[in-house]
Amino acid sequence: MVSFRLLGKWTSLVLVSALLAVLLRWAGLPAAEMLGPMVAATFFALRGAAPDMPRWAFGGAQAVIGCMLAMAITPSTLVSLARDWPVMLTVVAMTIGAGGLTGFLLTRFGSLPGDTAAWGSSPGGAAAMTAMAEAHGADLRMVAFMQYLRLFVVVLTASVATRLVVGHALDTPAPHAWNPGLDTPLIPLIQTLALAVCGVAAGGRLRIPAGALLLPMLVGATLNATGLVTLIVPPWLLWLAYAGLGWYIGLRFTRQTVLHAMQAIPQMLLGTALLIALCGVSAWLLTAWLGMDGLSAFLATSPGGLDSIAIIAMGSGGDLPFILALQTLRLFAVVLAGPLVARLICRLGRPKGTPDPRK
Repeated sequence: MVSFRLLGKWTSLVLVSALLAVLLRWAGLPAAEMLGPMVAATFFALRGAAPDMPRWAFGGAQAVIGCMLAMAITPSTLVSLARDWPVMLTVVAMTIGAGGLTGFLLTRFGSLPGDTAAWGSSPGGAAAMTAMAEAHGADLRMVAFMQYLRLFVVVLTASVATRLVVGHALDTPAPHAWNPGLDTPLIPLIQTLALAVCGVAAGGRLRIPAGALLLPMLVGATLNATGLVTLIVPPWLLWLAYAGLGWYIGLRFTRQTVLHAMQAIPQMLLGTALLIALCGVSAWLLTAWLGMDGLSAFLATSPGGLDSIAIIAMGSGGDLPFILALQTLRLFAVVLAGPLVARLICRLGRPKGTPDPRK
């Protein structure tokens, strides 16, 4: 009887999640495949009808996202990085510093804990930051809320800016055109799944924080860039990973957490505006150093999702290889530097005499 009740809960959750994801994707919102399941799971959790989700499913979702990040490192990306690496490293360092400053101000003057503010204000890699946050002691529910609120604002800002510069609607893929990718080549898919499984196993055995995400990302990026292995993450597999991550987060929401998130929206929006402005300074420096057009520089430094910015950039006529290379380099740098920045913000952002809540 219990198993049938559990099956009914999961069936209802999957159906509601799919419906919300379709509606959000049709509306053109970014990361609809994760936001739909997260909102649905939150609704079920608040009603007390939430099923339990095993920890290994969360690790599997992390591993698939790690493989997806690894696919961003391609030979063409490496060529662009090799050509302009001093400027790119400087801009990436400035962007990480901008995110750190935003997190520090939210910690010192806002109501958000240091870990949450640090991971939530990390510029880029929303899914990766959310997946890593819990391993480092942050509240992944609030981090997810901050990251995807910022992603929505950044993508909206980038779309409006591009529309104003280009002067016409962007020729981007239709938001409702879904292709599950059932015709994915078998050998690359097997290689990708093997890397994901090994990442979950090695991350657990070595007890590396967020190792299920970091190991596939680092090993996969090396193998993919050198051509030793061809990685591929078909849409259906990515949808499962996003759904798993969304469910894991949403099922942990409580009424108190939702109320706190709603109350924190004004300071989150102020933090997002500050981060966009600071990244705009980096864009201005790109135009001064490389003579790049303003739109390409703005898109290259925009603190949004790599996939969303790529779609906008394709319809803008900007320097697409440079935009993707800089966004990819920043994504890897933010993922690797995230724990250090979070610890630094927690140490500097707490008022004197306030004990460290993690001790």
